[in-house]
Amino acid sequence: MSKPTATHSDSVGTEALERATGRSRDAWNSLLAEAGAQKWDHPTTAAWLVDEHGVDGWWAQGITVGFEQHIGRRQPGQRADGSFEASVSRTLAAPRDAALAAIVGAVTAAAGCDPASVNSSAKNASARWKLDDGRTVVAGVYPTGEKTRVALTMPKLGSAEELSEAKTLLTSWLPSASDIA
Repeated sequence: MSKPTATHSDSVGTEALERATGRSRDAWNSLLAEAGAQKWDHPTTAAWLVDEHGVDGWWAQGITVGFEQHIGRRQPGQRADGSFEASVSRTLAAPRDAALAAIVGAVTAAAGCDPASVNSSAKNASARWKLDDGRTVVAGVYPTGEKTRVALTMPKLGSAEELSEAKTLLTSWLPSASDIA
């Protein structure tokens, strides 16, 4: 069976990590192990990286996730609370409002229900659906100039086995260029 979600080391390049933080993944893993981070929770580890080593918060989160995967505390796609989360995204050649309309329309049609909420006033707009089976789908819309990245997330999955199915489903729900009005 293929991995439904990439490990942190598979999804974040070694060169990018070293460029941004000044250390390799192996060096961070060794430093964290020497400091006793195997016994720390996620927020403590990330805060230590920021406070003691000046790592940017985003990179500190990633290093922490990578370390947790390295020591076997967390599987790919697993959140700090033990649940799993599936996420997919696509970049559309469309402005923010058109991308928001496309993703809301595509997910509403596919899910067979209206969104429980839509926040169209924020720069990064969002929408949320509560599915009939109790699962939640969250859409995020992230403008980057003339293009906009749309993302779908299904949080609070109970197991790694649910990830592959959820990713396949969410990918089929992502709008395409033909969905832009």
